[in-house]
Amino acid sequence: MRAEESERLAELISGARSVVALTGAGISVPSGIPDFRTPGTGLWENVNPMEVAHIDAFRADPVRFWSFYGQRFATLGDKQPNGAHEALVELEQRGLINAVITQNIDMLHGRAGTQTLIEMHGSIATCSCPMCGGRVEVAEVRARIAQAEDSVPRCESCDGALKPNVVLFGEMLDPSRVERARELCEGADVLLCIGSSLEVHPVAGLPLLTHRAGGTVAILTQGRTPLDDIAAVRCEGDVVEELRGLVVGLSV
Repeated sequence: MRAEESERLAELISGARSVVALTGAGISVPSGIPDFRTPGTGLWENVNPMEVAHIDAFRADPVRFWSFYGQRFATLGDKQPNGAHEALVELEQRGLINAVITQNIDMLHGRAGTQTLIEMHGSIATCSCPMCGGRVEVAEVRARIAQAEDSVPRCESCDGALKPNVVLFGEMLDPSRVERARELCEGADVLLCIGSSLEVHPVAGLPLLTHRAGGTVAILTQGRTPLDDIAAVRCEGDVVEELRGLVVGLSV
């Protein structure tokens, strides 16, 4: 972040009554979690998400579904928050950020200590049985994956295939989370969009709510987004360095 951008952003936040952060996959890349669309490394580079991460795929072929999601659970299991997550926690503890809205399912904001967190796409923290409603924590899910001959974690009560409590392709977002996110963004003086391509709707439309309500949008992410034109501050540097620099700037 250039010095003038850092100063401008720090000035906006320090003078704001309400600041909300909206985060996407890019904030977790420094933790060793690939994003979805970066050529060569993106999660969807070698698989069709409609074949492995769609609700119909889960229902029709849970073995194939879990051949993909089992790897996700194993990969995410030992990942830890990075300096960007920690910077947001510090800003929240200092009363400078009111909430974090995230598109991520990786549990890292919660592990870092974020208190007011809206996980728009759910979380891998638990799985549920669509047949009987039983809920299983992530550690036990991983154990059942390892024990199952077909690598499909199943419900102990009815033997149904467990489904991650994340929003799959073909599913609707939780209306209560959508409404809460809308309220936060409409009421935000400053919305920090961090590590998101701002291409996945309806979450991608949240910055427009802030902008139309007279708030300021700041975008901290590598690569262009469809909403760059409305950003009062636009940064494309390393997300950890950007947010650590912001914390320092707000400490002066």
